[in-house]
Amino acid sequence: MRGAGWNDTTLVLLLAGGQGERLYPLTKRRAKPAVPFGGLYRIIDFTLSNCLNSGFKRIYVLTQHQSLSLDRHLRLAWSILQPELGEFIQTVPPQLRLVSRWYAGTADAVFQNLHLLEEERPERVLVLSGDHIYRMDYNRLLQFHIRHAADLTVACTEVPCAQATRMGVLAIDRAARVCAFVEKPAQPTPLPQRPDCALVNMGVYLFRTETLVRAIIADAKGDSAHDFGHNIIPNLVSRRHRVFGFDIVEQCPPERRYWQDVGTLDSYFAATIDLLAAQPSFDLFDATWPVRMYSGQHPPALMRRAGEREARAVDSIVSPGCIVSGGSVLRSVLSPNVFIGAGAVVEESILMPGVRVGDRSHVRRAIVDENVVIPPDMRIGCDHTLDRRHFVITEGGVVVVPEGTVLASSPTRRSANAQAPALCRNALTHPSQCR
Repeated sequence: MRGAGWNDTTLVLLLAGGQGERLYPLTKRRAKPAVPFGGLYRIIDFTLSNCLNSGFKRIYVLTQHQSLSLDRHLRLAWSILQPELGEFIQTVPPQLRLVSRWYAGTADAVFQNLHLLEEERPERVLVLSGDHIYRMDYNRLLQFHIRHAADLTVACTEVPCAQATRMGVLAIDRAARVCAFVEKPAQPTPLPQRPDCALVNMGVYLFRTETLVRAIIADAKGDSAHDFGHNIIPNLVSRRHRVFGFDIVEQCPPERRYWQDVGTLDSYFAATIDLLAAQPSFDLFDATWPVRMYSGQHPPALMRRAGEREARAVDSIVSPGCIVSGGSVLRSVLSPNVFIGAGAVVEESILMPGVRVGDRSHVRRAIVDENVVIPPDMRIGCDHTLDRRHFVITEGGVVVVPEGTVLASSPTRRSANAQAPALCRNALTHPSQCR
């Protein structure tokens, strides 16, 4: 749908080529924007949904690392626009037109694709990141940008100072003009009205096209990190360009100002589990601002008794294709085609598509990646001393089981008083043999 601020002369460049190193091993085989979130979604779905809900339908997605899974998802989920009306979502890998190398930074990704701006001739360019979970009406940003005759408008939000050390921090005056911008400061400048919080960059930039082109070309000629946060924005601020901060806390209604950086395993886990709250910060059921996705063709979720064992799911997301067969699911997110065996307990965990949890196993505070088969009687997340021998454990105590892991029960991994099941060497290719 088109909002009141729709403008056909605004082009979207969505940066989706980052490696996502802090989300490893979830990014071992996929691009960060393609990481599953909330059961049915991918991270990039939230940014693209913001675009469509705001009426922005001319979108180039700049891809790079591990792009196959992202390309496949975009083809299946987002081939919904009308090219004959000038609408498109088009992936653009590195073209090697201007230089013979991969993208060296976010600004370099735009520099290497300046030909897109030459072809489209937009008045403004909306530069977005494909690796945040947020809900935002870009029309409000556009109206703010036009009203202030800005060269650049940076969307920003307020976060605790402890979190701001890994983000770009802004200082703005009473007219919302940016007077300082520092990337990842050791001591973030607090807000005058909220000394425990800082104003941080959301990775959402609306440029006047001429300003963007000049800044990108100048940056490409110099020795820099070729990054918007480290180089482009600070340079524009220091040279007194009209750079303004769009604080979503002040400028947007409560239901349109959620933003969460899921750049670390702990923040990703926390944002996912927050979906299960009685009053979640991000409401997936808000029909006025739908988040689109592709879930595939799956049968309905099934909860069934196994002998004397009841199946139950409490405060959880259970996606289509899941079978809970006499197991218990507590404050967890099950992606499509997950199987939970009899007597198994999955507690405060995220299970990616195709995960199988064997009978009587216990999974607690864990992220289990796609198609991992957990044999019967195994405990994950219950003893970190044992977990550290096999898995990644985050600073927050979340156990991460990577995609492709083949698990086999042993006397040291079994639950008490359980018989050791046979070694399952073909868990990924023949899961039925491991039940």
